[in-house]
Amino acid sequence: MSVKEENINEEKKSLSFVEQFVEEDLAEGKNGGRIQTRFPPEPNGYLHIGHAKAICMDFGVAEKYHGVCNLRFDDTNPSKENTEYVENILNDIKWLGFEWGNIYYASDYFQELWDFAVWMIKQGLAYVDEQTSEQIAEQKGTPTEPGTASPYRDRPIEENLALFLKMNTPEAVEGSMVLRAKLDMANPNMHFRDPIMYRIIQIPHHRMGSKWHAYPMYDFAHGQSDYFEGVTHSICTLEFVPHRPLYDKFIDFLKEMNGETENLNDYRPRQIEFNRLNLTYTVMSKRKLHTLVDEGLVVGWDDPRMPTLCGMRRRGYSPESIRMFIDSIGYTKFEALNDMALLEASVREDLNKRACRVSAVLNPVKLVITNYPEGKTEEMKAVNNPENLEEGSHTITFSRELWIEREDFMEEAPKKFFRMSLGKEVRLKNAYIVKCTGCTKDADGNITEIQAEYDPTSKSGDIGANRKVKGTLHWLSVNHCRKAEVRIYDRLFSIENPAADERDFRELLNPESLRIYENCFVETYAAEKQPGEYLQFQRIGYFMADPDSTPEKPVYNKTVGLKDTWTKQKRID
Repeated sequence: MSVKEENINEEKKSLSFVEQFVEEDLAEGKNGGRIQTRFPPEPNGYLHIGHAKAICMDFGVAEKYHGVCNLRFDDTNPSKENTEYVENILNDIKWLGFEWGNIYYASDYFQELWDFAVWMIKQGLAYVDEQTSEQIAEQKGTPTEPGTASPYRDRPIEENLALFLKMNTPEAVEGSMVLRAKLDMANPNMHFRDPIMYRIIQIPHHRMGSKWHAYPMYDFAHGQSDYFEGVTHSICTLEFVPHRPLYDKFIDFLKEMNGETENLNDYRPRQIEFNRLNLTYTVMSKRKLHTLVDEGLVVGWDDPRMPTLCGMRRRGYSPESIRMFIDSIGYTKFEALNDMALLEASVREDLNKRACRVSAVLNPVKLVITNYPEGKTEEMKAVNNPENLEEGSHTITFSRELWIEREDFMEEAPKKFFRMSLGKEVRLKNAYIVKCTGCTKDADGNITEIQAEYDPTSKSGDIGANRKVKGTLHWLSVNHCRKAEVRIYDRLFSIENPAADERDFRELLNPESLRIYENCFVETYAAEKQPGEYLQFQRIGYFMADPDSTPEKPVYNKTVGLKDTWTKQKRID
């Protein structure tokens, strides 16, 4: 095998199976070499990271093969949809870094779909059923037993047409009638057992107002919308595999209506399904996410504990880290439960390259440098990002009285405690080496102040300052910092796979998923940072300013720790 052939084989191995299908179609000259995909969300909630996987595939394939990916809102159920969701879906896609070719709505095709349904009625391929939803469900049968025909299945065509027109009137009663396709009640594919095409909904549509009162079902609108738009590759998740034959069947009927009977396969979207993205310690069900929001179990769709893209953005995740994670887990035909730790590893890796390093003290105790002159201050240079020195530096004020983390001091420390303890030296980052000389306690024995002496010759960056000590601590000048609130997040649910648990998912929520620290301090430089700017609180983790911040009181969300302490803790438990 030649080197060129080996390289080609390696490239093929690195392709996802979806991309391999696309390349096969291109090689065969299908659709004139044209690639057109679409991302079709229903605007009935906010996008979550599971949608991000579909976005990356739909937009990524179009981008890679010089095609176009359109955005189509599947707005066929006005009882659940509104413009708020539309606007946020647009924002989330832009934030992830993708651009759509055109924006469409399923409601753009309501008239065409209605006309198609009328044609099906006239061909004896659809009928109006006046049974209840419970009766229809009972008559569907089981995968191993055929269904029972509706008593309305053979009503006259003219009567079906009149009733269908009645369904689309303000007087029509919701649930009183549905339009069903007349297919095969014995088909082993349950979706073929006279599926519902239209139902009555007497709620104004977010775009169409009160023009329509009967609305198409997803299975009836989806494939036709793809066909109307010229989609070449309809890429969906695995739960749509059993829907695929019905998708094709409706397109067959549509082609027949249009007189395209010579070659039904001449043009139709190619359907490809891949596995959904599932994450540990969370849920992806829109219904459950709605419940969390509606019942106040979280603070909103953008709660940083939520798997929504707006929640992850608020928490401080970068779009690049999400795309990196999705690329790392890949696309397969098998469902899997992905560990949240893998996502956090991608976030950590990406933020290490882009986060500005600043100092913050979350659990403060005062450190007094007793031999440092009172009233004196110095500006110490702090590098913004050692991974990218082009980002420059800023200064942080040093003085006699400092804040350090309470956990960084131990009066009687074990041998491997390399932080501050009596009689031992540590370096204060970007500043001096200090030696602890004592501490002060209150009546209950709580430490209220630590005393130390500094070595004036040990200033970072000065000649002779490279004397080594084992510990380095971060700090803040008491009179040159800002009080802040810091929010620390844990897993939203207390068990690994809440979606698979039979208990009410509300019972599985982690009561310790949010801890708020109100007596924290950050350096002034950090207090000026805005939501959207990535920060690393040195020695603590990655953080981002929250929209709740005010000039008087900055608020920060912890994005992820510097290390994966969760997995380690899980092993201990």
